[in-house]
Amino acid sequence: MTAQTLTAKELKAPRLGGFGITFTVSVAVLLLMTVAAIFAPIIAPYDPNEVDFMAVHSGPSMAHWLGTDSLGRDLLSRMIFGARTALLGPLLVVVSSTVLGILLGVLAAWRGGWVDAVLARLFDVIFSFPSLLIAIMAVALFGKGLIAPVIAMSIAYAPYVARLTRSLVASERHRPYVAAYRVQGFSGWWIALRRVLPNVAPIVGAQSTLNFGYVLAELAGLSFLGLGVQAPAADWGAMINESQAGLVGGHFLPAIVPAIAVVIAVVAVNIIGEELSDRIGGEIPA
Repeated sequence: MTAQTLTAKELKAPRLGGFGITFTVSVAVLLLMTVAAIFAPIIAPYDPNEVDFMAVHSGPSMAHWLGTDSLGRDLLSRMIFGARTALLGPLLVVVSSTVLGILLGVLAAWRGGWVDAVLARLFDVIFSFPSLLIAIMAVALFGKGLIAPVIAMSIAYAPYVARLTRSLVASERHRPYVAAYRVQGFSGWWIALRRVLPNVAPIVGAQSTLNFGYVLAELAGLSFLGLGVQAPAADWGAMINESQAGLVGGHFLPAIVPAIAVVIAVVAVNIIGEELSDRIGGEIPA
């Protein structure tokens, strides 16, 4: 292949195993965070809530690789344990919203008529409220913590998945293979769930991957505002909030480290989602 025949996609960054290097690095970073969260009790050098007033705001050392916070707690240990809530919350939201959105999207596309119209208006109402605002309202009604924001954001993100699923299923239902199954006597819902849905699931999954990054940032923001995970539990957003007082005294590390972790996680997830969307989109026949 000559240089003149290279396409725009082929001129992108070098690829490793069929994927870009940035994609591979992003997967590795996210996998590392996941492993750290799962095996936190084994990996963390200290109890994340262990207070040591003799080591308040100590800098990085052999004893504390990332230093300590305003209570002398080991920052690395809190980062490792904080990965649990930082990743678990978005995962619950993405799984719940994807399942709910797929069911509603298939229902709207397959039934059509007044069902489609009612669901479309319902989605429009939910779209009019930012997901973060819905989460704050849920916290005001049901109290602070992780459960209320997760439920609220699951409802807020479901319409995004449902609208995408509806458009994909509506397009698929007019393809010849669907008519062939109808002629053979298969029921409409069997065709929708067993044949049509598997064809559109990869595209929906790629979109849900992108949603993971958005939810992660929003839940961290809620914790930063004091409405999400509550102290003394370790959480990246809450850690940034707790470190604000130390900024006045020049102790930046307890705030910068969790902030960087949030940024890295969001960027990694977005890169993975974009790559999957591009690859899956390119494989879809026009």
